[in-house]
Amino acid sequence: MTLFKPNTIALALASLCCTNLTFAAEQDTQPVEKITVTGSQIKGVDLEGMQPMVVISSQDIKDSGASTISELMSQITQTRGGEGSFTTSESGATSTSTPAGQAAASLRGLGPSSTLTLINGRRVAASSFASGTQNFVDVNSIPLAAIERIEVLATGASAIYGADAVAGVINYILKTDYQGAEVNLSYGNSFAGSDEGRYNLNAVWGTELLGGRLTLFGDYYDRNSFDAQDRDFTRNPALVSNYSYLPKNTPNIYYYSAVSGDEIGAPNCATELVTTEYGEQICAYYSNQDDELISELESASTGFIFTKDIGEITWNTDFFYSRTKSVAVSSPAPINDIDDGEGPWVDESALDAFDEQTRNDLLDQMYIDPFPELTQAGQQLYGFRFDARFASPRTVEVETNAFRLVSSLEGQIKGWDWQSGITLSQSKSEQQAIAGIYNRYKYHAALAGELCSDGTIASFDGNDLSCASGDLVAMYNPFLTGDSSNDSVLAMTQEQPTRDGKSTVYAWDASISGELFELGDNYVMAAFGTEIRKEEITDVPSENSRARAEDEYLVDVFGFGSSLSEAKRQQFAAFAEFHIPLTDRLEMQVAGRYDNYDDFGDTFNPKIGFSYRPVDSLVLRGSWSTSFRAPSLTQAGVKLRTTTATYDCGANQAVADLYCSGESFESSPNVLELGNKNLRAEESESLSFGLAFSPTQDTNLTLDYWQFEHDDLVDTDMTAVLDAAITDHTLRHCGIVPEGQMGISYVEDLCLVTDNSGLTIEQAGANLTEILDAWVDFDNPRDAELPLYRDHIIQLQNTGKQTVRGIDLAMSHDFEFELGRLSLSLDATHYLEFERNKPGSDEVEELIGTWRYPQNIANFRVGWVQQDFYASLTAQYTDSYADDISGLRGRNIDELEDLGELDANGERDVDSWTTVRANLGYDFDNMNINLTINNLFNEKPSVAYGSRRGFDSINHNALGANYKVSFSYFF
Repeated sequence: MTLFKPNTIALALASLCCTNLTFAAEQDTQPVEKITVTGSQIKGVDLEGMQPMVVISSQDIKDSGASTISELMSQITQTRGGEGSFTTSESGATSTSTPAGQAAASLRGLGPSSTLTLINGRRVAASSFASGTQNFVDVNSIPLAAIERIEVLATGASAIYGADAVAGVINYILKTDYQGAEVNLSYGNSFAGSDEGRYNLNAVWGTELLGGRLTLFGDYYDRNSFDAQDRDFTRNPALVSNYSYLPKNTPNIYYYSAVSGDEIGAPNCATELVTTEYGEQICAYYSNQDDELISELESASTGFIFTKDIGEITWNTDFFYSRTKSVAVSSPAPINDIDDGEGPWVDESALDAFDEQTRNDLLDQMYIDPFPELTQAGQQLYGFRFDARFASPRTVEVETNAFRLVSSLEGQIKGWDWQSGITLSQSKSEQQAIAGIYNRYKYHAALAGELCSDGTIASFDGNDLSCASGDLVAMYNPFLTGDSSNDSVLAMTQEQPTRDGKSTVYAWDASISGELFELGDNYVMAAFGTEIRKEEITDVPSENSRARAEDEYLVDVFGFGSSLSEAKRQQFAAFAEFHIPLTDRLEMQVAGRYDNYDDFGDTFNPKIGFSYRPVDSLVLRGSWSTSFRAPSLTQAGVKLRTTTATYDCGANQAVADLYCSGESFESSPNVLELGNKNLRAEESESLSFGLAFSPTQDTNLTLDYWQFEHDDLVDTDMTAVLDAAITDHTLRHCGIVPEGQMGISYVEDLCLVTDNSGLTIEQAGANLTEILDAWVDFDNPRDAELPLYRDHIIQLQNTGKQTVRGIDLAMSHDFEFELGRLSLSLDATHYLEFERNKPGSDEVEELIGTWRYPQNIANFRVGWVQQDFYASLTAQYTDSYADDISGLRGRNIDELEDLGELDANGERDVDSWTTVRANLGYDFDNMNINLTINNLFNEKPSVAYGSRRGFDSINHNALGANYKVSFSYFF
């Protein structure tokens, strides 16, 4: 790769062709340490020539300028492209955001749960807070200071490692046998006026102790947040039409309460009123006002690695503990009615917030009606409906404590290497909302003047309100701004829901490897092993953030969902692997693994690989294997998850006609997700073949073709449920979906209309198109679509398949000069195909070149080393791809057409993006100084109108030019 190239192919080739000679020569002087490389369980066999593997060395880590694992892994081509990998740029305070402060690496865009994360070849506990329902290993919890190297095997590997190695394996190798001590200090920031400072302090110390070898490490990292308001190109919305009808600070008057049938903009709106597609003037909200592009993060970790020889047995123990803290922010929560419907009611006295003239002008344009329901205390009030969101962004604080302990024994018996170890790994997270979360019942009581000073709701005896304890407080007026007494009433309705999660892995493994029998002049090598593993996960939110059937699934607080899940499983596995030297130039790897789970069943996965060396400088290689991903514990154990689900009207015309007025935009209603104990494992078949060519010691070339056939993907599919509901009446419900059932919730009044045969929407054979026509005649709605209500209940299923194919290219060449060494390298990934089922359809869509799926990703590096001085420039390239125009609303399309941004087909591309990283440093006798400048030329991210941020925060970033200065001292 550009910065992260495989171990020198020439050396790999030399070891392949001259293994016996090399070992024989070395055995006369000193014993050869046998190591196990990622992708094999056989000690002492070099399979690098047989499989495409990227090795990130300790020098590569230093040169990268990365301060965290997630920063480091975002620099290799195998983890870029698509929506799989995520960083804290996607963190937020809602259940649809990735967990605050956490990050995951994904290979080939297949998702983090399809990439197996190992430390020293053994598993790590997943985060208890899933991303959606996908469990993943939080790479921010892995201490970078303890990493010696990282091995990335981007091909299916379940035959060796079992579940989750669908796209491959990322194996983090810890430092061992470290001698001496070093302290590293670094500081980084952007060149902008805002403060995105990053501080890092880590230390490593190694010594002889108690007849063994001890390595201690510690790491501390602190990073400030980065907000959209800190850059001019993210401060304002990319499109004026990207507004929300729900402003903060001052509400609009809901269109049902307006005589004209149009919303009435707040008279005291702090910004200029916006003209909507309906011609009305409203006070609008843009999410970039409160958008946090990178959440703040603080992490600390410590640990040790201890190795001791006890006779002919070696005892190895490694332990690390990490604590991460982060605060994440999401846009302020919408204010809904008590039943979660739009347009909450307020007493007509709220208009007293305005002067008499303004108040009278508003009354001339409004209806003052009785509240449709009695208030919570039982009063009948008169008022009107309004549209708004709270002023304070939803904010959560998350602390995660993780530890991992592995203790193993290894030795030899009759020439065979054996090892056995136990693993205990745990990740425990605690989350608390600290701002922007309000109790729906208390808030509506405050609107009606029914809130007591002790936070309880008053009672009404038919004439007067009274409090059991405390005093009745004044009515909260959402139109009154800058009034401390009014604000204090709102503060009484605030809540701080919590969430506690724990994920634990217990494992025991044992394996043995050695020479099985002689074949010609070589030996067939083999490895056999077994593993027993138990996994447990719990994710328990506080009662006030749960959806409960007895409360008609209403969550006590506004705009803050949660996931209640609890599951555990046990697994047993046995594997066998063979390395077969058929000739001096042709070798094979054959492996197979049987896994049995106590929940979804068993599976067997084989692998066949080969390497052929027609000449000493060339290796031809290939492999075929199957892999699987067990349904995650969250997917199997979710009891009820409050979230949103997106349905895509652009993918299904029938759904568009019924639910999107025939347009092709995307919508994300509130849903409840259910786990599914009957989920099948996802299955994958992978194939790769390529070559490694090293004509000289200074020239290396690898070229590999790879493909994955990935079936039975686990997900929820709102588009598919809407499509199925067209013909399946059991999925259609007027009002709340009854407990124990699933499907779509429509407003109750929809059952007042029928199709031409007199059937309601809940009855078998009903014609939904005719019911839509009848509803339009009956209700005269603003949009001609079937009215959805809330809390549709959908279940996780094995929904579809995807096919991914591509080519990896890596080239490097070194030029030796009298003054120093010049190195050039290129790493590139070219996607040939990325096909996936369209949501709610058997039709397959091609993702390559579409939104967030660039076809080409590359790194090019130029490096110079002159004695103790080194420097490099690395260009990181991301190809262009289509903007997400199909997901926009009609008003967005109209604006883009006016701006001339669309081509003749109504489409546009997100421009390719190239950034340059500069690195230079100097190695003194006992210290090192290093400077890294990322995005050297301060390239702004390419404009992407398909994102409300105005750019694609997964494939690009908005930080701009930024630097890191580091200092290391060696003792």
